[in-house]
Amino acid sequence: MKKSSFIHGVSIVAGIWGGLALIGAWLAGDKGTTLGFSQLHCFYDAIVLELISISAGVCAVYRRQLERES
Repeated sequence: MKKSSFIHGVSIVAGIWGGLALIGAWLAGDKGTTLGFSQLHCFYDAIVLELISISAGVCAVYRRQLERES
């Protein structure tokens, strides 16, 4: 399996987890919790996971270009 395919999969999974964390934050409300996590914690998790997803996506595109040139 090529590295670009694996990194692309990581990007997709991190993006889905980030979306679920964002939905959890919205469901938690101002002072509530979702699965034991506060709303602020879920928002921070969503931000980090989406940044990882974007970074992995850019990395996958770059790796795919390198694999085509080889």
